[in-house]
Amino acid sequence: MEKMDLKKTFKHLYQPSAKEIVRVDVPAMNFFMVDGMGDPNTSKPFAEAVEVLFSLSYTLKFMIKKGPSAIDYGVLPLEALWWADDMSAFRDGDKARWKWTSMIMQPDFVTEEMVGLAVAGVKRKKNLPALSSVRFESFREGVCAQIMHIGPFSEEGPTIERVHQFIENCGSKPIGKHHEIYLSDIRKADPAKWKTVIRQPLQ
Repeated sequence: MEKMDLKKTFKHLYQPSAKEIVRVDVPAMNFFMVDGMGDPNTSKPFAEAVEVLFSLSYTLKFMIKKGPSAIDYGVLPLEALWWADDMSAFRDGDKARWKWTSMIMQPDFVTEEMVGLAVAGVKRKKNLPALSSVRFESFREGVCAQIMHIGPFSEEGPTIERVHQFIENCGSKPIGKHHEIYLSDIRKADPAKWKTVIRQPLQ
């Protein structure tokens, strides 16, 4: 059986330094994605999106591990894109008006046929409301600035400001959507030790 560590393969994207902001060129990668709106702390759709993304990702992982290709890999972490129609709502923390795309990256050998089998498998076992909202598509961010934030989500503000200042100092400006990658299990880890990749595409 072939073993694959995607976090090592994409270490520069999933394990950045917490000390310095770096520029990265993020290639096209395939994701399961669910779109929604509302406060992630209280939004039922957000919780349902996270549940279905992990259910599909693990179903696909074990299907591939037991299938003809016999590849064993670790499921990638939850990620989310964040924005608002009026970005003042994002800056001011008006989370009820936040829009989001929650997503989990999938290996490049995953096909539409495999995805269809995984969706059917989840549908047979669980009644997940968000299953019909999941899409599987390629997403390319291109050139971005990123850093690892250590600590609770509520203390991300200064880190985000540093990223935006870095972009400005490069003679550029932010474009696209604010991107976060959640590396810690927040149900178990001390909030002071949570690891979150903060990423911002730049022009």
